[in-house]
Amino acid sequence: MMNLIFLGPPGAGKGTLAARAVDILKLPHISTGAIFRSAIAAKSPLGLKVKAIIDAGKLVDDATTIELVKERLAQDDAKKGYILDGFPRTIPQAEALAGFSKVDKVVNFDLPDSPVLERLGGRRVCRKCGFNYHALFNPPKKEGVCDACGGEVYIRDDDKPEAVQKRLEVYRDQTAPLIDFYRKKGLLVDVDASPEVDKVVGNFKIALGVRQI
Repeated sequence: MMNLIFLGPPGAGKGTLAARAVDILKLPHISTGAIFRSAIAAKSPLGLKVKAIIDAGKLVDDATTIELVKERLAQDDAKKGYILDGFPRTIPQAEALAGFSKVDKVVNFDLPDSPVLERLGGRRVCRKCGFNYHALFNPPKKEGVCDACGGEVYIRDDDKPEAVQKRLEVYRDQTAPLIDFYRKKGLLVDVDASPEVDKVVGNFKIALGVRQI
């Protein structure tokens, strides 16, 4: 049994790394977005509350998010462990989590601002089919045109430099205290997220003492 939290800035590749970690550790990957969608689909009392909040264009408050996470971690597939991504985001959330679940390790996928800006600032998306490109690493064959469907390839507003910078500032403000919080508890392990994915996965396995898949 292993209960893990994944931390990392936007652009660190946590989604890709979580998918690989699921294969390695055979644990469910639980993100706050997935929790919200699952609760809404299940039409649980909390799910209906979240739907009403989201439909009103508001952010889900801490108390509701904490209750949803608690409800999700009580499900059978999480009883042998989990990978929690996107929660906690603040010290109060971390303290609340400690009240109903014991965290074994917190993996901080560390990435400096410069490669974050390069990774996210270079992302391009097809407006028609949603396929992802990258200006440096995976550009479309014809600039501005999707290889797959011929749709327009564009830069999303939240991938523009000023928006990425703002996302980074919010992340650093929220997460720096959380990193210190878990480091003082002896639970934090740092993994360099700047190499290519296989190398990061290898470092992740070493950090957790996982010898083989």
